Amino acid sequence: MDNNKAIKKAFKTAFPHTIPVFTGFIALGIAYGVLMSTKGFATIWAMLMSSVAFCGSMQFAAITLLASSFDPLQALILSIMVNARHLFYGISMLEKYKGFGKIRFFLIYMLCDETFSIASSIEPPEDVERKWFYFAVSLLDYLYWQLGTFLGAVIGNVITFNTEGLDFALTALFVVLFLEQMKKKENRNSGVIGIFATVLALVIFGADNLVIPAMIIVLGCLLAGRRRIC
Repeated sequence: MDNNKAIKKAFKTAFPHTIPVFTGFIALGIAYGVLMSTKGFATIWAMLMSSVAFCGSMQFAAITLLASSFDPLQALILSIMVNARHLFYGISMLEKYKGFGKIRFFLIYMLCDETFSIASSIEPPEDVERKWFYFAVSLLDYLYWQLGTFLGAVIGNVITFNTEGLDFALTALFVVLFLEQMKKKENRNSGVIGIFATVLALVIFGADNLVIPAMIIVLGCLLAGRRRIC
């Protein structure tokens, strides 16, 4: 099978698996694009941010950082802490992406929560080439986010409406995910650690500076627990 046919078949196979990501990314991308436009950023800047950064949660956080007095060091530390989970994603995908040649650099760059979820849990059919299947999943998810951002930025520039509370969209998503995870008994210890760390950081550092300290406390607790288990 030549490359063109292999790629087409991979996209046809991958697309159904990415439909849930499509629905989520369009909604969140629109929210992000609208927020960027209401903060005075042109459509090109919203698209550039989504194209280059491609890190939903940090992109929402970056809106506030860019619209206020910018602190490069704080932005760097916050970005590393918020996206630290990708270190573990990358390590766990080493075997999956092994032997893919130069295309693996694209797959690494495009790796996000949703793409990782699909790539780590779904094996392509035997008649579909693995590297093109994972390429299709990664590219489709990336394009969904770009489309959502574009639609949101255009809507925000054309329609004037009250966007108060719209920046809570991503927070609401993570709250729902947290509650879903807390239903499982084995996840409750981690949830309690997260709540404890957040409250402690809030009391000590205040609401404006709690994110980084809370993440450091969570990391410390998890490392201490791992050593104890080992």
